[in-house]
Amino acid sequence: MFTYTVSVTTGKQEFAETVNEIYLTLVGTERSSDRTLLDKSVVDHFTRGSVVSVEIRVKEVLGDIVLVKLGKEKILISDKWFCRCISVTTPSGDSFEFPCYRWIDKEKEVVLRDGKDRLPQDDNMKEYRRMELESRQLLFRWKEWRPGFPLSIDASSSNDLHLDIQFEAAKSVDFSLNYITAIRNLGLNKFLKLSSWKDIADFEKIFVKIKNSESEYVMQNWNKDYFFGYQFLNGSNPVIISKCLNLPDKFAVTQEMVEGSLDRGLTLQEELKAGNIYIADYAIMEGVQANATDPDTKQYLAAPFCLLYKNSQNEILPIAIQLSRQTTVGVGNTVFLPSDNQFDWMLAKMWVKYTDFTVHQLVTHLLRTHLISEVFAIAMYRQLAAVHPVFKLLIPHIRFTIAINTAAREKLICKSGLFEKANGTGGNGIVEVIQKAMKTLTYKSLCFPEAMKARGVDNKEDLPNYYYRDDGMMVWEAVKSFVSDVVKIYYSSDETVQEDKEIQAFVQDVCFSGMKNSPKECEFPNSLKTREQLVEYLTVVIFTASAQHAAVNFGQYDWFSWIPNSPCTMRKPPPTQKGQVDMKYIMESLPDRGRSSWHLGAVWALSQYQDEELFLGVYPDKYFTEQSVIEATKTFRKKLFEVTNIIKSRNEKLKLPYWYLSPDRIPNSVAI
Repeated sequence: MFTYTVSVTTGKQEFAETVNEIYLTLVGTERSSDRTLLDKSVVDHFTRGSVVSVEIRVKEVLGDIVLVKLGKEKILISDKWFCRCISVTTPSGDSFEFPCYRWIDKEKEVVLRDGKDRLPQDDNMKEYRRMELESRQLLFRWKEWRPGFPLSIDASSSNDLHLDIQFEAAKSVDFSLNYITAIRNLGLNKFLKLSSWKDIADFEKIFVKIKNSESEYVMQNWNKDYFFGYQFLNGSNPVIISKCLNLPDKFAVTQEMVEGSLDRGLTLQEELKAGNIYIADYAIMEGVQANATDPDTKQYLAAPFCLLYKNSQNEILPIAIQLSRQTTVGVGNTVFLPSDNQFDWMLAKMWVKYTDFTVHQLVTHLLRTHLISEVFAIAMYRQLAAVHPVFKLLIPHIRFTIAINTAAREKLICKSGLFEKANGTGGNGIVEVIQKAMKTLTYKSLCFPEAMKARGVDNKEDLPNYYYRDDGMMVWEAVKSFVSDVVKIYYSSDETVQEDKEIQAFVQDVCFSGMKNSPKECEFPNSLKTREQLVEYLTVVIFTASAQHAAVNFGQYDWFSWIPNSPCTMRKPPPTQKGQVDMKYIMESLPDRGRSSWHLGAVWALSQYQDEELFLGVYPDKYFTEQSVIEATKTFRKKLFEVTNIIKSRNEKLKLPYWYLSPDRIPNSVAI
């Protein structure tokens, strides 16, 4: 008799019941073992993170172990348990590792390949590979949740998701409960049913308990022009500001209006030519329907222009704001200026920040991180086998993404969802904005360096103190270097990329299925020809899910909790003339107490890190077993540590530190 020792590592579940129905079979190059039920004495040791060993005796040597078949007998009471990995030691002492990281449920058999990574063209077990992908394609189906959106998972609720992509019990998401808990923790319950605030100072009543150092700084400085401009660089929506070379046709600003704000003695045209003029253009909001779900409260939207000036002190200052876009210049195209009375200028800036908040929520955050990352995740599951090195590279970066988005569609952004309770684009507005944004969402805009160049903000000397750009470039380069190291291990040439049918199917599924509602000119690749193209594509996937999401998500409470700085709705129309508003009008415009409370609960909940958060480069699940990749991962973590220290050193000199792209605060995936 020959003895094979099988070690099973469990995880996630606290205990297992009726696990004596679990069986396994070893498949070798020579022959297979009989199916072996795990003994009850072994089952009794199945606890979270435990390693248990069983012996399988056979009459003849099986050869090299190439598969482990793992499953459960059919039982009356359904249960589940999580298998992290299995290792098999042969009678000769050879060891074979079989990564699993999957739930074993019901009576379905799971077939595990050994830990060696294989491209499809080099795999001598193509039939198992084909069967695996066909099975996954039945589980991970595309669905168009709303017309014009990126396609998403075909699931009506979180319970419809496959166990492997559901939240763990400790991280189940209930938006209603989370927001209500946040409101209670923030002491806002008493404000939910009250009406307008009396004055700006009134907001401080809800701020005593909820402020942190960043949000307190915002409260103290929100109405200062330099700080208004600073937020376009390093706030929660640092992706809107662009260099302005020519004024838009519908923008009625003139030299005479702004000459008092230009401190170099140059004309507006000369400042434009010198590269000192920037713009925040919210054209996407033109014509969008405001939230009309509450018959008792009319809400309003606008599509502002905001002209920004880099002065001789390198401050970014607003010098002109226009809140409407009439075809011809006249009443309604009023340009508000810093020299106007304090209430006109304050309200004009509030309208810009309200619009910026809206675009942040729906475009910068929801569409360009959450929904895009889900497209990559679904395509990965559908087209890349578990032994594909790119599957192993990407899977930590899609963790819980499909689950969080499904929960959002179920409770947050759906009809009558929580988003409608506070936000001016609740109802049809959500769909309209996403549909518009999809028409201009390009693949290259997801490439961080390309995005900086496209907006004319890539030069550090030209635009200093842009920490989002500076830190983002460091993280992008670290991720790209890691991806490049991994790609070089498995792809010896450009031809190897072209011959990889699974990689080609992956990008085709993204292009023709997930992003089918993008115009052709958005240029999502439908094939990859070179190793360089593959490196860039995979860097986009990882950077979007990790760094870009962190940059625009985890500062929401810091920047949005002081309501006058970032209103979530407006209850009065935007002013069309000067000298018509006072503080009473401003307070009647800002969100009422109930909407303010829901807004605060939302941005607080969304800004929280999770228990046992996995940060960038931390990969506790050992999908890769090959030493070359393990070494590449160590190098990656070393580079991230260096970036973290650079940012930490810089932040020590700043009044308001920028830490959202510090690698030690960037989760691996979109999971909140």
